[in-house]
Amino acid sequence: MRSLSYRCLDTARAFVMAVTIALAAALPIIVPAGQLAAQDATPAVPSSSLGWSDDFDEGGGRLNVATTVAPISSIVRNVGGTRINLRGLVPDGADSHTFEPAPSDAILLSKADLVIVNGLQLEEPTIKLAEANLKDGAEIYSLGELTISPEEYAYDFSFPKDKGKPNPHLWPNVAYAMTYAELVATKLAERDPANAEYYEENLNRYLTVLRRLDEGIMQAVQTIPEGQRKLLTYHDSWAYFAKRYGMTVIGAVQPSDFSEPSPREVAALIEQIRAEQVPAVFGSEVFPSKVLEQIAREAGAVYVDGLRDDDPPGNPGDPEHTYLGMMLANMELMIPALGGNVDALAGIEPYDTFSR
Repeated sequence: MRSLSYRCLDTARAFVMAVTIALAAALPIIVPAGQLAAQDATPAVPSSSLGWSDDFDEGGGRLNVATTVAPISSIVRNVGGTRINLRGLVPDGADSHTFEPAPSDAILLSKADLVIVNGLQLEEPTIKLAEANLKDGAEIYSLGELTISPEEYAYDFSFPKDKGKPNPHLWPNVAYAMTYAELVATKLAERDPANAEYYEENLNRYLTVLRRLDEGIMQAVQTIPEGQRKLLTYHDSWAYFAKRYGMTVIGAVQPSDFSEPSPREVAALIEQIRAEQVPAVFGSEVFPSKVLEQIAREAGAVYVDGLRDDDPPGNPGDPEHTYLGMMLANMELMIPALGGNVDALAGIEPYDTFSR
């Protein structure tokens, strides 16, 4: 009888254990909110990115959103996710300062509910075409003027104050990119209140990664010897970046009319690089220039090609073809060339973060 009782007890225990395992599998796992946000912000490696080449439909229920340069398109995608139709007008890698929209773009703009631009006089031909073709109720939303005040405008080598146009390249400063994302979320929610919660969730997930990127760049720049935290680039698109992260832009090769520099300007730059003991000078993916390579060689500096201000790495549709991917690729070029390291950026992925 004792052995029979033990067998019955064992059977009961096995039954209780099976029920417990089944219940555990069926119940949701409770994760603290902060930990969940961090997990969501670091997605599994995707095979592609959604990009910004959607067709516009009318009456389909989604906002039709037109954008201009790729970094802004990427920021808008990460907030709008799959609940908007998104089309970037400026081809990736095109010169946004001289870009002229095609007549066919007027048809696209006539279907847009919202046109999101950088502003600060960067995309004037596109804005004029949009103004002439917007449908009733549509609007143009300019981010730059809502992010900084006129007192904060940068005027410099390629954008002298006497020409009247400030440097428009705010987005290499990741803090300004975060403001862009917040402005986009506010406007999308205003235009599409039914999806406001979705846009807010996407914003928070995106900001988690952008904050890590911002802090990582600050730490990485600190690893560069103090006397070498100097930038000489072909195109002058790093003014707001330099101010944010404690670097100095000592010059830009490209004149304000976007032509090649004169022999006198080239000679002056060579002397400046020697005097400043700049270890590296940086070319641009949009403005290839043999002049800059010559300047670096004669000045005894390393020439680093491929710094990107508005062309994400890879091809459209590649998972790293994002604003995050562009900034990480830039730091991997810039920081080591100046004598620092990018260890602080380890673990930050280039991928989109929006909820599918």
